[in-house]
Amino acid sequence: MRHMPQIAHVDVNCFYASAERAFNPSLEGKPVIVLSNNDGCAVTRSPEAKALGIGMGDPWFKIAPRAKEWGLIALSSNYELYGDISSRVMELLGRYSAWLEVYSIDEAFLGVKGEPTHLRTLGREIKDAVRAHIGVPVCVGIAPTKTLAKLANKWAKNNPGFAGVCHWESVPTAERQRLMRSLPVIEIWGVATRLTRRLNALGIHSIHDLAAANPVMIRDRFSVVMMRTVLELQGSPCIPMEEERIGKEQLIFSRSFATPITTAAGVRQVMSVYGQQAAARLAKHDQQAKVLTAFAGTSHFNPHDTSYPAVCVPLPMPTADPVLLTRAAHALLPRIVDGIRYARAGIMVTDLRPSGNQSPLSLFENPHEERHIGTLLENVTKRYGRGSIGLGHGGIRQGLNWTMKRDMLSPRYTTHWDELPLAKAG
Repeated sequence: MRHMPQIAHVDVNCFYASAERAFNPSLEGKPVIVLSNNDGCAVTRSPEAKALGIGMGDPWFKIAPRAKEWGLIALSSNYELYGDISSRVMELLGRYSAWLEVYSIDEAFLGVKGEPTHLRTLGREIKDAVRAHIGVPVCVGIAPTKTLAKLANKWAKNNPGFAGVCHWESVPTAERQRLMRSLPVIEIWGVATRLTRRLNALGIHSIHDLAAANPVMIRDRFSVVMMRTVLELQGSPCIPMEEERIGKEQLIFSRSFATPITTAAGVRQVMSVYGQQAAARLAKHDQQAKVLTAFAGTSHFNPHDTSYPAVCVPLPMPTADPVLLTRAAHALLPRIVDGIRYARAGIMVTDLRPSGNQSPLSLFENPHEERHIGTLLENVTKRYGRGSIGLGHGGIRQGLNWTMKRDMLSPRYTTHWDELPLAKAG
């Protein structure tokens, strides 16, 4: 008997909190939240923290007064740790299928085949392997389409009876219909608030309603993308697996400051650092950029200052040269007003293309590009960490206090030699 291909959706439960618990088991069973940039608001909540009524995006300054009373543990975002744990999870998942699509930092799709018993066993093997070898819990949903696989994963995550693994077609039809009737349409992958209101106006309130809709009518009223969602809910694969993208259509480097910057000199350092980070990232993906946009802005909560300067700089040729990118970013500086409290700045490089596709005339050749400075920055940073090298103002180690505030940062256990975990004999 020939079995049709299926799709497994693997998702790490409460990823940031789970990554923290992997190296600090004392956090197990305790309410844990992970905060956004500059320790602003809760972006990950453990089940215990959710039970306290802490909502996604709740600001830390409102939670902090009751944290001790609740026994709540708050942590700064440890991006180095999360990125490394994610890489390990994805590498492990790749052992179970040659058909792997990394969808985000904490979830992936795998192409799988087999009869129902085999697929359920495979799902349990994946779940147990990630827990045993990486230390984080995952749930697995397996179905004929991506949309149904994500729905199956959601069901596995919220129904203890599945023990973290749900094979959609192994569930009785009546149970599947009951679930789809009970969930509002906004719960489906790709349906946001505005789209939900439009669907509700047509009498489509539940996922079951959407699955029963006429795909052609949905295409005419909404889009081809929405029609594909309907067909996927009906069991027809319409969203193909994608190979990993080597590059991206654009790169953005931007962050809020721990302390506002009030001078053009301060913004110059920020632009220098981001320009060199962009060069290193472009070199990593073997890409070049043709356009750079630089911007800055005051806080929306600042009633006194309002300034949002921006500049778009067409580059003379596609480049990944840190010198040229930094000079382009500095075009923003004449628009910076000293004394204004800038809370954020960044750059974006667009019109990306593979390196070497367009060779410049000798008159316009860039000596820095030929020396592969961007590749050098990427290699040194990869080996010794961010801040280990920089050009000009981007290499000033003791600069202004504009970098991200992370007062409750846990050790970066897997990426910094001086923060490696130590095992002690009992």
